[in-house]
Amino acid sequence: MKKIFLTVFLSTLFLACGSSKTGPKTPTATPPKVISSNPINNGYWQQHVDYNMDIDMNVNNYQYKGKQKLVYTNNSPDVLEKVYYHLYFNAFQPGSEMDIRSRTIKDPDSRVGDRISKLTPSEIGYIKVASLQQDGGKVQHKTIGTILEVVLNKPLQPGASTTLEMIFDGQVPKQIRRSGRNNKEGVALSMTQWYPKLAEYDIEGWHADAYIAREFHGVWGDFDVTIHIDKDYTLGGSGYLQNPQEIGHGYAKNTTPKVQNGKLAWHFVAPNVHDFTWAADANYIHDTYQVKNGPILHFLYKDNLTSEEKQSWKKLQPKTADLMNYYSEHIGTYPYKQYSVIQGGDGGMEYAMCTLITGKRSFGSLVGVTAHEMAHTWFQFLLATNESKHPWMDEGFTTYISSIAENIVLNEGKDNPIEGLYNYYYGVVGQGLEESMSTHADRFNTNRAYSMASYGKGCLFLGQLEYIIGKENTAKTLKKYFTDFRFKHPTPNDIKRTAEKVLGVQLGWYLNEWTQTTHTIDYAIKNVEGKQINLERIGTMPMPIDLTVTYTDGTSENYYIPLRMMLGQKPTTATVVEAWAWANPAYQFTANKVVKSVEIDTSGLLADIDKTNNTFGK
Repeated sequence: MKKIFLTVFLSTLFLACGSSKTGPKTPTATPPKVISSNPINNGYWQQHVDYNMDIDMNVNNYQYKGKQKLVYTNNSPDVLEKVYYHLYFNAFQPGSEMDIRSRTIKDPDSRVGDRISKLTPSEIGYIKVASLQQDGGKVQHKTIGTILEVVLNKPLQPGASTTLEMIFDGQVPKQIRRSGRNNKEGVALSMTQWYPKLAEYDIEGWHADAYIAREFHGVWGDFDVTIHIDKDYTLGGSGYLQNPQEIGHGYAKNTTPKVQNGKLAWHFVAPNVHDFTWAADANYIHDTYQVKNGPILHFLYKDNLTSEEKQSWKKLQPKTADLMNYYSEHIGTYPYKQYSVIQGGDGGMEYAMCTLITGKRSFGSLVGVTAHEMAHTWFQFLLATNESKHPWMDEGFTTYISSIAENIVLNEGKDNPIEGLYNYYYGVVGQGLEESMSTHADRFNTNRAYSMASYGKGCLFLGQLEYIIGKENTAKTLKKYFTDFRFKHPTPNDIKRTAEKVLGVQLGWYLNEWTQTTHTIDYAIKNVEGKQINLERIGTMPMPIDLTVTYTDGTSENYYIPLRMMLGQKPTTATVVEAWAWANPAYQFTANKVVKSVEIDTSGLLADIDKTNNTFGK
């Protein structure tokens, strides 16, 4: 989700043009085969789905009719007697779970508030299933809020596929959260989570969660989507346009659009993704920019922006290419042939091959939100964690890498680009609002606790990993994590095991303490007597300790105290002393000379909640 979301919580939620650069396009994304014989998978499996959809959009009343043919392959070892779909647009109705949750949570999102409860029948969103068949025969189904439950006529056997054909009607809601029509900047259609989307089934079972406010989870597959819409509208989003010569609108030059009944038929194909998004407006400017040796970038933004705002969108384009190159180099190569940055939505939100962001921004803000949303391509859209269960692996990792990338691309010169996240964490802990990162995204007591756990502590998971295993090994961990788990649904254990394999240490204690409890880190320098240094662990959470000692003769020396349960240590040039066993709250060692002053963690990467006891003699 958008970077601005974190900013909001920090500040108020206390509460066809383009570059002349050319280069070869990347190949169509091809995921590694998911087979149990692969030692990386260890018996891992995941489902597969292919969508073929034909959509007819009425831009006057914002209603659309859809036909969907879905081929679902059961790669699980289980017999499936039911399947479930998400009907996300049903959340935008008075009395929905999203509406009620927004009106009852302690610190409601100001963008939602009570707005859903005030929607009129012509303003609500809905997806209504008119008919549904399994392999040619009518199948029993019922709508339960934002979930469609389907009882299969013929149970789906392991390794088998079934075809589900649906006719449905939809209405685009007044823009409130991510999706909708006529947002505050006048974008006509932000079509996100707009179609009946098959729920994911994995080793934990079905993930048919109601849409309340948060994030999404989907099945990997291929999408073939045709959208019939008024000829004046320009579209952008997921996938590759298959008929640019029939469309024009900046996708092809010297064309004669193929208009039928006042509409164009936009045909997109999106391979190996788990979602499909599009946006449309009659007054989009469409620019393109070719990343050297990479994908083509599309930029769609409103013609009614000020000249300064338009200039910011122009300046954004080479910076977006820089960001693309940074992520491809430091995480893994972007595997698709295009990426789109589109004005729409209500702030910024990531989707397959694209992002929707609000457009009336300064240049720095445009780069910042694009940096964050593009990074989500790797953390959630290629490393497709269940972001409802583990939002910190999505938002947190994205915040970490995008903060570093933005610092470089904008030449911000920050020594620690994620320093603000540490301060955010200390503030929430100090106010007693922290909740475990293992909490389901929908079920935090406050939005602030969700934000801190997901963006803040999720980011600090990697920040502190630098402290625990070293910066270079953390970088190696991210690259290996991408290589091993791209086009899959990795879990918290997968990132932990990846880091363990990189350095050859044990990190189960770190995953448990940081993500499954609210234990805090608090180490202190108790006293110093001559050469003897006495430390104590006040907080419950263990950590190895970096210590800088200054001697009375003016020299200094770095010491490293390993954590015994880690059964190893990071590479270091510091003097290594005996490991500290967690069960012992006290620790002492003798320095090489008479001590003048001592400081714990000069890097600032240790999330110690009380810095006042981290120094002695200063």
